[in-house]
Amino acid sequence: MDKLTNQQVLEKLQAQFGDKILHVAEPKGLLTIVTDKTNIIDVLRLLKEDNALQFIYLTDITAVHYPELEKAFAVVYHVHSLIFNVRIRIKVFLDKQSLSIPSATVLWNGANWMERETYDFFGIDFEGHPDLRRILNMDDLGVFPMRKEYPLEDPNRVDKKDFYFGR
Repeated sequence: MDKLTNQQVLEKLQAQFGDKILHVAEPKGLLTIVTDKTNIIDVLRLLKEDNALQFIYLTDITAVHYPELEKAFAVVYHVHSLIFNVRIRIKVFLDKQSLSIPSATVLWNGANWMERETYDFFGIDFEGHPDLRRILNMDDLGVFPMRKEYPLEDPNRVDKKDFYFGR
């Protein structure tokens, strides 16, 4: 069995999706593509079900908040071809006004808790998820704590004032 290269994976994706692959990078050798939410399930399905690729292991689903960007939230998928020992990262950028994306639970049952955690911390709505509710935080928590919308520390704290440290 020959080694599967990032270039072969990219060629397969570009042949199938063309300009729906919006950006390609390879930071530290990890093939990273960007697509949009209308294509994400099709991209993931091709990666998983294509016999030449076999990205059958969903490693992680998470999100990143980039407050300085127009599309401030990125949902990030990491999948792994155990057969070829190759990984790929797929990103989908979302507007703050439309924080929803189709659920990957149609492809991997294991996406369930990953999507719940991403919802819990970032407020991303995974359309079609079988049980989208908080998983780690309190149900009545009114915020999504991993968003970069909140101060890192309470501005009213006095125990970190300079005069306590002789400054």
